[in-house]
Amino acid sequence: MLNIYFIGIGGIGMSAIARYYNAKGYKVSGYDKTPSPLTHALESEGIDVHYTDDISYIPTDVENTLVVYTPAIPKDMGELVYVQEHGYRVIKRSRMLGEIAQGQRCMAVAGTHGKTTTSTLVSHLFTASGEGCSAFLGGISKNYDSNLLIHENNVIVVEADEFDRSFLQLFPEVAVITSMDADHLDIYGDEAHIRQAFKDFAAQVSGTVIVKKGLDITAADTNARIVTYAYGDDTADFYAKPTEHGHFDLHYPGGVIEDCVVGIPGWVNVENGVAASAIALTYGIAPEKIREALASFGGVKRRFDMQVKHDDLVYIDDYAHHPNEISAAISSTRERYPDFRYTAIFQPHLYTRTRDFAPEFAAALSKVDRLVLLDIYPAREEPIPGVTSEIIFNDAEAPYKVLLRKEELLGWIEEQELEGKELFMTLGAGDIDRLVGPVAEILTEKNNRR
Repeated sequence: MLNIYFIGIGGIGMSAIARYYNAKGYKVSGYDKTPSPLTHALESEGIDVHYTDDISYIPTDVENTLVVYTPAIPKDMGELVYVQEHGYRVIKRSRMLGEIAQGQRCMAVAGTHGKTTTSTLVSHLFTASGEGCSAFLGGISKNYDSNLLIHENNVIVVEADEFDRSFLQLFPEVAVITSMDADHLDIYGDEAHIRQAFKDFAAQVSGTVIVKKGLDITAADTNARIVTYAYGDDTADFYAKPTEHGHFDLHYPGGVIEDCVVGIPGWVNVENGVAASAIALTYGIAPEKIREALASFGGVKRRFDMQVKHDDLVYIDDYAHHPNEISAAISSTRERYPDFRYTAIFQPHLYTRTRDFAPEFAAALSKVDRLVLLDIYPAREEPIPGVTSEIIFNDAEAPYKVLLRKEELLGWIEEQELEGKELFMTLGAGDIDRLVGPVAEILTEKNNRR
């Protein structure tokens, strides 16, 4: 039996591939730095996971062991160095996903933000309509409580990740590009190079590229058919025309799907719904089934994830970690709760991203009433001298702002008096997710007491 050994198995993309091969009957095991709900779920599915950098856990049968690693792992990590020096076949996660997708009808969603919710929506449209698909997602679908779906047909939905140019391992039949903002400048160097990478990705699409209206993808970049999508812009090929109470009519080249609603709130999710519907309509899923599936979409954990919802208290958790994502999340929430006092709690992710976009972060976070800024979550990076959360904090113009260590947040929440209608939102891609449950508990208790 082939062993597949994952270095960084607890990552959202890695764990989906590990689950896939475990379901196919391979012997799957792996390492991750820290235990998490996701690694516990893998263990409950029969996958061996360990949390120390220790070569004794690596299968000794070199000829029958494939090692998969994520580029988020440091290059000098002991297990990674060992397998590279001892004759194992070692490949990146992106290459593995590319091999799985090869020969299948690949529906891919790319973009510097919006891709997780949109790809999860696509997989739900295919599944709920009865068409079915396999799916490798960058978040946990609330409808299916997993980041992996497996189906016997040859349709595969994938989140096409631009980090480390991973998406260039994919050759989709249909692809959405949601955004091409400057990000991962530690990888790309500048905005021009990241834009070129998206153009290179578009060039690998064989059928249709569905592009957010206004993005610079042209016929010079790809032989695929190019169509556009938008929220509220009737010059796009696919667009939502808002009606009332979050409902909209979905216009597409073949007609109109009237009175649609996406099962999770916010205009940004309507826009994601249009992009996902464009893939489904291009594939040939019936409009009526799309309307039904959009309404039953439960969302993605940590994507505009409603934790507490009362008449006078709302708490939402969101993975947003780029200035444009944060701006969209705040705008979308403001629109829905215009008369609530808005408290945003943000944990910056990566020293390089904080350094590169500090003014943009400050501007986006200035649109709330109260700002709580936590220390930077370093992920794979070493500290950079002079780069701390303070460089965002100093320029942020929220009426109230405070700089806290992560360990101080729950105490700060305990101290707050709820005054009328209150909206709290946690934002960030680091380990702020470990605080979501406790924050929800404290806020619920405080609301029950008032």
